[in-house]
Amino acid sequence: MKMLERIHNQQNLKNLRRQNRSNLTPAEAELWKHLKNGQLGRKFRRQHSVNKYILDFYCPEEKLAIELDGKDHFTDNGFERDEERTKFLKNLNIKVLRFENKDVFEQLAAVLGEIKVNFTTPNPS
Repeated sequence: MKMLERIHNQQNLKNLRRQNRSNLTPAEAELWKHLKNGQLGRKFRRQHSVNKYILDFYCPEEKLAIELDGKDHFTDNGFERDEERTKFLKNLNIKVLRFENKDVFEQLAAVLGEIKVNFTTPNPS
């Protein structure tokens, strides 16, 4: 029997994940303030990789990915890459929520509310 391939946090992306965590965008840094330490009742990870994709935030318990999109996502190429990534993750039963960077600053309560609405497991606390 073939051993299951490791798809989460592959070793070859470790340095890039670490670099990304050290250089969060302003929107990522702001959202992280509200996700870290289980503030929404779930544990989130920053810059978590699944296969070749590095997710901005990931909640393993919920299989929920959160992506913050800046201007490079709003090009034909960006839309294509995002669609491919979302399709791949969906095939692993990982739900992807996308928000524009500006939403974190202009509508933070709505962003956090949308994240919470997508929790499907009972709160462990």
